[in-house]
Amino acid sequence: MLRVLAVDDEKPALGELLYLLRSDCRVRSADGATDATEALRRISRALDAGPDGEGGIDVVFLDIHMAGLTGLDMARLLSEFTRPPLIVFVTAHEGFAVQAFDLKAVDYVLKPVRRERLAEAVRRVCDLAAAARAPRPPAAAGSGPAGGAGSRGGAGGAGSRGGAGGAGATPGATAAPRPGPGAGPLVTGSTAPGTAPEQIPVELGGVTRLVPIDEITYVEAQGDYARLHTRGGSHLVRIPLSTLEDRWASRGFVRIHRSRLVALGCIDELRLDGGSTAVRVGTAELAVSRRHARQLRDLLMRHAQR
Repeated sequence: MLRVLAVDDEKPALGELLYLLRSDCRVRSADGATDATEALRRISRALDAGPDGEGGIDVVFLDIHMAGLTGLDMARLLSEFTRPPLIVFVTAHEGFAVQAFDLKAVDYVLKPVRRERLAEAVRRVCDLAAAARAPRPPAAAGSGPAGGAGSRGGAGGAGSRGGAGGAGATPGATAAPRPGPGAGPLVTGSTAPGTAPEQIPVELGGVTRLVPIDEITYVEAQGDYARLHTRGGSHLVRIPLSTLEDRWASRGFVRIHRSRLVALGCIDELRLDGGSTAVRVGTAELAVSRRHARQLRDLLMRHAQR
């Protein structure tokens, strides 16, 4: 069961949050602090006492706008701790979600807090806490982060994501070489146990949903926004395409057009037709600009040969 510290400088909001947390059967204890300085003192004492000591803290439910240190400031300080507690932001402001998840927040809950939304945040914390406590199974001999069936950007075996080299490949199209085992950061592996999954928050009908980055196949610029495409749909976020290009380069996203990024491991086919180049990602055919065509072909070939 979870030991929770809630931090908010508005006492009515703090009282309501504590009431909801204490009514959740997965929460062993829930204490409150009205500023970041007090909260940091409590967390330091809890860490000194050890993980099973009195006053231990598993997770901090943290407001952002507070007098003195903000919630984001406090999260940055906690990231320097050896064993920091998990963090869930609880705020009335949507505009800090990207910064919050850059700081490895587990969730981002908008005020006014709804009981069912808070319960979902508690579930995510419980899942991560359980994964951190679970012993890791020994790695199978010869296995790697991108080697198994179903891995993203696998070698085209049964169950691999978008195996263009097998039955059903379009006649006349070139199957895109896939990054294989050892391809490095261009292959997105699963999240290690005990760490927060890499996600991006999207808003839909006033509800914040977390979309795992490794489910995103390509991204299109739409003015000041970017549309994130997954196998199951799309989501609009107010983030410039250039910002996502910088942040996600290490996760295998490459620019193929001035208005488009694509996840290298999700390319099913590379099509060359006269002087034009295109890629197929699922059912979408995406044009590749001449400026980016050679770089894309080089990347596909280089990582296929590793």
